[in-house]
Amino acid sequence: MNDKQEFLNKVLGNFADLNKTDVAVSLTFWQTRHIKKGDFFNMQSFVCTDLALIIKGVFRVYFIHPKTHDERNMYFFSEGQFLVSFRSFITQYPCYYFIQAMEDAELLSISYSNLQYLYGTPTGWEKFGRLIAELFFNYSQSRTEEFLFNTPEERYLKMIREHPNIINRVPAYHISSYLGIKNPSLTRIKKRVQQQEEQR
Repeated sequence: MNDKQEFLNKVLGNFADLNKTDVAVSLTFWQTRHIKKGDFFNMQSFVCTDLALIIKGVFRVYFIHPKTHDERNMYFFSEGQFLVSFRSFITQYPCYYFIQAMEDAELLSISYSNLQYLYGTPTGWEKFGRLIAELFFNYSQSRTEEFLFNTPEERYLKMIREHPNIINRVPAYHISSYLGIKNPSLTRIKKRVQQQEEQR
């Protein structure tokens, strides 16, 4: 069994309870991709044609504000997570966002057409499709609720739970943008969190 198959067995088995036979049916459809730091998985105004699993690397999903032209980070995705602009992917309409590698990255990706084929096979892939839709709906809903109900510090703590070591991997101004704060506020939050950890 090769590394690709082992990785897919583990991630897809845990996520959607796909068995080794289900994974084996899909093996030829998954393509290994390497994306250099600063390059894009998908760009604004392009259709997102692939869904990927991140083997290595951190990505940001961002848009450019039409009036200020500032970049606004919406999501981070890192190892073991699925990467896609989901609305563009399922509708096959152009994407509103950029998806950029924050460091050299390695992915396994599958095309929209191949995934649609798998959904029609007598395997567990149809369940996978439902769970992927639920996952990205949850991402979207949770992100909205973070800004409605959580403080910047709570958003920071959630981020580092979901993406361990991201502070050392992504520049501070990108993290500030993701949290919806300025750099001085991020510095204060990091200091408070560190002091609380030291007191435990």
